[in-house]
Amino acid sequence: MTTQKLTMTQALVRHLAALRVEMNDGTVQPYCGGVFSIFGHGNVAGLGEALWASRTDLPTYRAHNEQAMAHAAIAYSKAQFRQRIMAVTTSIGPGATNLVTAAALAHVNRLPVLLLPGDTFTSRAPDPVLQQIEDFAQGDLSANDAFRPVTRYFDRITDARQILTALPRAIQVMTDPANCGPVCLALPQDVQTQALDCPESFLQPETIRFRRPPADAFELRRATEALRAAKQPLIVVGGGVLYSQAWDALRAFAQAHGVPVVESQAGKSSLAWDHPLNLGAIGVTGSPAANAMAAEADVVLAVGTRLQDFTTGSHSLFAKATIVGLNVNSMDAHKWRSLALVADARVGLEQLSSALGAWVADAAWTARGKDLASRWEARVTALTIATPSDVLPYDAEVIGAVRDSLNDTGGNSGEHDVAVCAAGTLPAELHKLWRATLPGNYHMEYGYSCMGYEIAGGMGVKMARPAQEVIVMVGDGSYMMMNSEIATSVMLGKKLIIVVLDNRGYGCIQRLQLATGNPRFNNLLDDCVPEGGNPSEIDFAMHARSMGAGGVHVANVAELKAAMQAARAATKTQVIVIDTTHTRTTEDGGCWWEVAIPEVSERAEVKAAHLQYLVAKNAQRV
Repeated sequence: MTTQKLTMTQALVRHLAALRVEMNDGTVQPYCGGVFSIFGHGNVAGLGEALWASRTDLPTYRAHNEQAMAHAAIAYSKAQFRQRIMAVTTSIGPGATNLVTAAALAHVNRLPVLLLPGDTFTSRAPDPVLQQIEDFAQGDLSANDAFRPVTRYFDRITDARQILTALPRAIQVMTDPANCGPVCLALPQDVQTQALDCPESFLQPETIRFRRPPADAFELRRATEALRAAKQPLIVVGGGVLYSQAWDALRAFAQAHGVPVVESQAGKSSLAWDHPLNLGAIGVTGSPAANAMAAEADVVLAVGTRLQDFTTGSHSLFAKATIVGLNVNSMDAHKWRSLALVADARVGLEQLSSALGAWVADAAWTARGKDLASRWEARVTALTIATPSDVLPYDAEVIGAVRDSLNDTGGNSGEHDVAVCAAGTLPAELHKLWRATLPGNYHMEYGYSCMGYEIAGGMGVKMARPAQEVIVMVGDGSYMMMNSEIATSVMLGKKLIIVVLDNRGYGCIQRLQLATGNPRFNNLLDDCVPEGGNPSEIDFAMHARSMGAGGVHVANVAELKAAMQAARAATKTQVIVIDTTHTRTTEDGGCWWEVAIPEVSERAEVKAAHLQYLVAKNAQRV
């Protein structure tokens, strides 16, 4: 066996640099798109040296915040439909623990990212080193053990030779369609620099090819029988449809069998917004068309969705329907006593369609679905083209202006723009109102709904899709949580258009607060000024300019459209700020969402809300 004398991190980096993946279109590309790094004493001397040596084959990108750069790496993979990844490395201590939130986000969303935090010395000769966690009962514990519950695979490399097995295992997890998620290889400082005789074969890994597991014959027969008996079936699409790249199979199935389609946050853009059978968003943030038919469906074909509470209305929306769970992940396929159909989404849909033959849904059901879809399409237009002059705009009007700003220049926002968002009121409005024509043009992180994901995530999307305009829509609250990667996007030449909707605080949560019987408290900025304090005055446009981006504050929707056209013509990141109201939202659609209300309270409003809560729970699936 031919070997090379390499350090552990040199072997790791060269394996990553050499790794290739066969894409869905048959092309072969590098599996790892690069490494985000913030160096410190725990990774600069070891892994940093290895990254420098391989910088032409595996690019290294410097960021400004560890959590943010992990968000960017995760967004990159999501935009690539999980076929490619990025790695992230930090020093030990706070640099590493800053990654934990991002790891949880990736875990919830079933997205791959390779986390490479530095760790303390295995020799323990200099213990305790700077930033080391000391546990009085567990001598082998470090801060990196916090990654164990939020990663799919965790390993601490305590001997240089372990990388030969640990890294391939980590890659296997990230490329496993059922178990995909974040992995963490904790890299002690001394082991990073230790040498091993690295086999040449490790430096020439096989090309990755993704598996597409077919359905079990019994499960397929049972699912077919359930659908054949259905008169009013409905398809709920989740992110698994996009990750499987099953959009053509989905469209063919819906058309062949006359089954209306509804989209979860993760599944939105699987079917073009103007397809006659697309009823739009489902659930708490759903359209009236989708939710009306969900309430009447007798069989729900849940494809690639983990049936999150926002999708199911906390399991009240289609509580009486039989669920057929088509999912590559067995746990997701079996949720809520579903008839499990464990398979790749694309293969499963094709097998199921073939087994169903000429079967179609009840003609009146299909016709009603098309009628409701058409009515909702017209209603979206009406909601998003309003231009109020006497009141502050709300999110729907901003969404329409952003969308139509490309139409004004002769383009089609559904084909070109990628909308990125994560938390607050905007996910509800975008889920209902954004129009995506092509798969992946709606990029919402709503599994973890992590404030601060938006700008960093937008940068990751731009790195994955450089030819498209990436539009980050973010509230002032999320902007304040994490905005440092504006400077990174300028530094890297990754242009974003960031639209900041400033409603002066956490408007979304204040509405929830009031709806549950509570008074205004600790959400809007003006409610949070103590005696002796000063009202908050933040100039977001000036702040953006201070980081090298373009920044402008617009007075109304008309000015927003003009600013959007200027931003499209610009070559570097642009931030557009508009004042909005949190008191108006799109009332159409939506459904119950379980938020627990106190059983005991001094407030009559809370007592009344609790009684309503108990009534609503009666409709919940048990």
